[in-house]
Amino acid sequence: MPERNIVADSAMISGYVKAGQLDKARDVFDHMVERNVFSWTNLVSGYFRIGKVDEALRLFYQMPDKNVVSWTTVVAGYAQNGFIDQARHIFDQMPEKNIVAWTVMVKCYVENDRIDEAFKLFYQMPQRNLYSWNILILGLARNGMTKHAKEYFDQMPQKDTASWNAMITAYIDQGSMVEASELFNFMPEKNIVSWNVMIDGYARNGPGGVALKYLILMLQSNVKPNETTITSVLTQCNSIVELMQAHGLVIHLGFEHDTLLSNALVTMYSRRGDVLSARFVFDQLEAKDIVSWTAMILAYSNHGCGHHALQVFARMLRSGAKPDAITFVGLLSACSHAGLVKKGQKLFDSMGCAYAIEPRAEHYTCLVDILGRAGEVNKAMKVVSEMPQHERDGAVLGALLGACRLHRDVRLANQIGNKLIDQEPTSSGSYTLLANVYAACGKWNEFAQVRKKMKERNVKKEPGFSRIEVKGKSHVFFVGERSHPQVEEIYSFLDDRLLPLMQDMGFNPESTHALLSFYNE
Repeated sequence: MPERNIVADSAMISGYVKAGQLDKARDVFDHMVERNVFSWTNLVSGYFRIGKVDEALRLFYQMPDKNVVSWTTVVAGYAQNGFIDQARHIFDQMPEKNIVAWTVMVKCYVENDRIDEAFKLFYQMPQRNLYSWNILILGLARNGMTKHAKEYFDQMPQKDTASWNAMITAYIDQGSMVEASELFNFMPEKNIVSWNVMIDGYARNGPGGVALKYLILMLQSNVKPNETTITSVLTQCNSIVELMQAHGLVIHLGFEHDTLLSNALVTMYSRRGDVLSARFVFDQLEAKDIVSWTAMILAYSNHGCGHHALQVFARMLRSGAKPDAITFVGLLSACSHAGLVKKGQKLFDSMGCAYAIEPRAEHYTCLVDILGRAGEVNKAMKVVSEMPQHERDGAVLGALLGACRLHRDVRLANQIGNKLIDQEPTSSGSYTLLANVYAACGKWNEFAQVRKKMKERNVKKEPGFSRIEVKGKSHVFFVGERSHPQVEEIYSFLDDRLLPLMQDMGFNPESTHALLSFYNE
């Protein structure tokens, strides 16, 4: 610019502040020939935004002129940095207050769960607007005071769509979907937020299929869904057919290249057992983030495709993406399933030295499982003994106990199993793991002692179950339960055709039958 004025300088300061580039904003500010209250206030706001409270206050008190916006900026700045009482002190010092200042202070109390103080200030307000009312209703809702929120909602002199959405959200957060639905039906005007709130509410609180119903109603109302809508619907898809329909809608609406939605699709296809479709979505995604790569690695890992998971990881590194802690859970689990002991150990060691990621309990659990499956029980025991005490949870000990069962190490199993039971005396999993070891080794007396101990302590084991999907319908089978209408046909097939085949391959049913009896009781 051949010539700059105070407006241009202030605009640059505002731009730098919004971009988080405070050094450049300060440089423009320091070189200004003249400054106005707007340029001062912008810079004060910037320092508050990055947490430099002292510098923000120093500038504020240097201001030659202050207006209500400047004072309100300091109140809001204190609040966003967690200094609630200091914010109130500045608020009380303000020479004049407008409705924005009052509302900012009420919001400050609400967002920090100081509802009583928010109430008092709300009643003292000389005037209120829609935003003030909505802030109070949301605060009451967040603190579980839905009944009071509804009372204030009914008292509002006028309501906008945000008011209705706030009240509906309050009902949904406490799981009251009937009340939320009734209020939704009374709304004079619905926006996309209204529809998303209801769809997400039913996706979280059920019953099944209602979220999809609301999506259809949304489309019939000529409101176009967005990424948030579809993400909520995806989480409720209980069958591969529903998931494919939702995927079709993603494509129809032009969201197939949206990273957030594609990540959700990869995860949901994986959960439904369709790894090929998960990979198809992953390959179609152009802008992959860390969640995308990790979702695909976990998909392969969870379905026993360890080598494929490692191939995706190699591609991830070539792309320049950096793994996180969850990525390594998937990688180590993949190595465990694939029996890749050296690779798993190398990946575990690289977490700290190459990526500055501190291993957590789940990473140690995977490493113990890798070593245990490979017969390296002593090395697994060494990992457990040397790991940080605060990370040594039941899952880690459970993995070590699983290694004992696999390699029939009764001595170590006794030591680990009893320690795990002492650590989690009410968890049926601890007893079950130890019982598995005894059954695998034919130690039926010890097996009986575990069952006796469970009965004495009234520890109940939830029966195991499996679920399969046939032609879009789910079938659930619990251990020892025979209520399925085709149960005779199923068991006839198992006894006549599948069991002989399993026995020919070396399967020994004796210990399994004992365990089934144990679980049923």
